[in-house]
Amino acid sequence: SAGVALVGIPLVIGALGFTGAGIAAGSFAAKMMSAAAIANGGGVAAGSTVAVLQSIGAAGLSIGAKIGLTSALGSAGAGTGALLS
Repeated sequence: SAGVALVGIPLVIGALGFTGAGIAAGSFAAKMMSAAAIANGGGVAAGSTVAVLQSIGAAGLSIGAKIGLTSALGSAGAGTGALLS
């Protein structure tokens, strides 16, 4: 359900290496950050995938993100249920 996904998303992001203490050395997140920095001439662009994932890893999901994800996941679940029935 949507509630389980909202709890699971930050856990998965943390497992990838996006943590409250920063990006974990040697993690998948570190590889993403390195690739993004190389592609952008040495820095990670604000609003990039790496930046957004690190924000979620550091602080969790904002209430706005939770509401948006709940709506999106609920709609997707309803659509899938309708297709399966």
